[in-house]
Amino acid sequence: MQIINNKDAGWSYVIGSYKQPVASIKSGEVFKIETLDAFGNKVDSSTSDITKLVQMPYVNPLTGPIHIEGAKKGDALAVKIISIEVARDYGVSAIIPEFGGLCATPLTRTLNDPLPSRVMIHPIQNDSVIFSKDLNIAPIPFEPFYGTIGTSPEIEAVSSLSPGNHGGNMDAADVCPGNTIILPVNVDGGLLYIGDGHAAQGDAEVCGVATEIPTIGTLKVDLIKGLYLSNPRVESDEFIMTIGSARPMEDAARIAFYELIMWLQSDYGIEKLVAYQLCSQVARVRLANMVDTLYSVVAKFPKKYLPKLIIK
Repeated sequence: MQIINNKDAGWSYVIGSYKQPVASIKSGEVFKIETLDAFGNKVDSSTSDITKLVQMPYVNPLTGPIHIEGAKKGDALAVKIISIEVARDYGVSAIIPEFGGLCATPLTRTLNDPLPSRVMIHPIQNDSVIFSKDLNIAPIPFEPFYGTIGTSPEIEAVSSLSPGNHGGNMDAADVCPGNTIILPVNVDGGLLYIGDGHAAQGDAEVCGVATEIPTIGTLKVDLIKGLYLSNPRVESDEFIMTIGSARPMEDAARIAFYELIMWLQSDYGIEKLVAYQLCSQVARVRLANMVDTLYSVVAKFPKKYLPKLIIK
C-alpha cells in the first residue's frame, strides 16, 4: 500500500495544477496519506506565540497533488474515507487575531481592536478530546475528519484556506470515516489535495479553529467516468449531501440546496419542483464554516425518503 506525503516535495499551500504530483494512483486503489495539522505542526504549547510561528497565508499545508490515472475533465472522483488516525496525543486550538466569525477580519472590517492571540492544547485519549483539565466538562468525542479536501480547478491556483466548487477548505465534518466525498475533475489526473485534519469541531467552526491534528488516513479513490459535477457531494449510510460555498451565507445554502434538488431529479427521478417541496419537509442543513474566504453549507437529504426501487 502506498504511503503518500509531501516531506520531499514541500507541503502545498494552494490547490492547483502548477505543481508536479507527489504520487499517482489507480482507480480503486487503497492508500495511506500523511498530513500535518493546520499550523504545520509548529504549535506545541499553550505558551506558543502563534502570531510568530504561523504567518498568513502559510496555513493549512496540504498533501498533494495526487494524480489519478485516467481522470479527465468532466469525470468525478469518489474518495472513500476509510479511517483517520491522529499522529500524536494532542490537538491544538487557537484564537488568531483578525480571524474568526465574531471579530474583525480583512474581509469584514470594523474599528474594533483585534482579539488577543491564544493557544490551547487538548489531550486526546480513550477516543476523547479533553478540552481543558481546568474546566469540569464532559470529554468531547474524537470525531476526526478532513477540513480541506479538493481537486485542482481548471485554471486557478486557490489558497488552501479557501473553499469553492472544487472542494477545498470547506470544514465539513461529514468528510469523515465511513463517508464518501465526490469531487469534480477539472484537469487531467484530477490532482487531489488533502489536509487540515480535525479531531473535533462544532458546526460553523465559529472562532476559526477546530481541534487541529496531524493525521494518518486510509483512503480509497474510485474514478467515475462522465459524471460532471459543479460542486462537491458527500454520501453516508444515512444521507446524500451537497456542499455550497459562497458569501453571503444564504447563497452558500442556495447552492447546496440547488445541487441537492438537481441530484434528486437526475439520479432518483424526482421532478425538481416536487424535490423542492420534499426538501422543505425532510432535508437537514449544516453550517460547516462561517469563517473562511467563502462560507460553506451542507444540505442533507435522508436516504429513507428516497424512492423505493420496484422490482418486477
